[in-house]
Amino acid sequence: MYHPTVARLTYRAVLGRRRAAILFVLPALLLAIAVAVRAFNGVDDQVAADVLGGFALAVMVPLIGVIAGTGAIGPEIDDGSIVYLLAKPVKRPTIIVTKLTVAIAVTMVFSAVPTLIAGFILNGNGQQVAIAYTLAALVASIAYSALFLLLGTVSRHAVVIGLVYALVWETLFGSLVPGARTLSVQQWSLSLAERIAGEGLIGSDVGLPTAVALLAGVTAAATWYAGQKLRVLKLAGEE
Repeated sequence: MYHPTVARLTYRAVLGRRRAAILFVLPALLLAIAVAVRAFNGVDDQVAADVLGGFALAVMVPLIGVIAGTGAIGPEIDDGSIVYLLAKPVKRPTIIVTKLTVAIAVTMVFSAVPTLIAGFILNGNGQQVAIAYTLAALVASIAYSALFLLLGTVSRHAVVIGLVYALVWETLFGSLVPGARTLSVQQWSLSLAERIAGEGLIGSDVGLPTAVALLAGVTAAATWYAGQKLRVLKLAGEE
């Protein structure tokens, strides 16, 4: 289910000059914020949790997921170059799983690693805040990558839709409408962080068993459906 050649081409597409610049900007901004907060505020566990939750998990992780998930397949579909890949003797579910693996790896590296470093800068991992948010970023990376890879497979406007979901649904509606939080990857991953960190520092509206089931279910369903959509995608000479 993993094809090295497809993976190499996908890494090249996702880490192209334009996307790579954006991928580096967000972690750099998080680290700059962490350094500034530590310099002006000192060590404060609650402030560290607020910074990591308010920027790293709520903004940086989904945005990197959009870039990596949609970039893994969307451009190939848009410019038609996907037909050359589909013409090869590679099973289409294998293509999806390989591209998802690449998207997850890129999202984890550019989101979880900076989150861990920022957490240690902010409070030296006091109350396990850095570890909690790092693990939350890791599991969120998997779900976001699957969702946004699916968007890249089914829509030419995947980036726009992904940004609307990440910035409008999760950030805006998630903070204003209690019911919307239940359908939020951010809240599902926060439930894991809540279990790890010190009591009262992190809160989630979703229980951990429910969150784990939803994360696994959404990831599996998005991956399966993306494979089905790619399976029925017609090559130019097949109609």
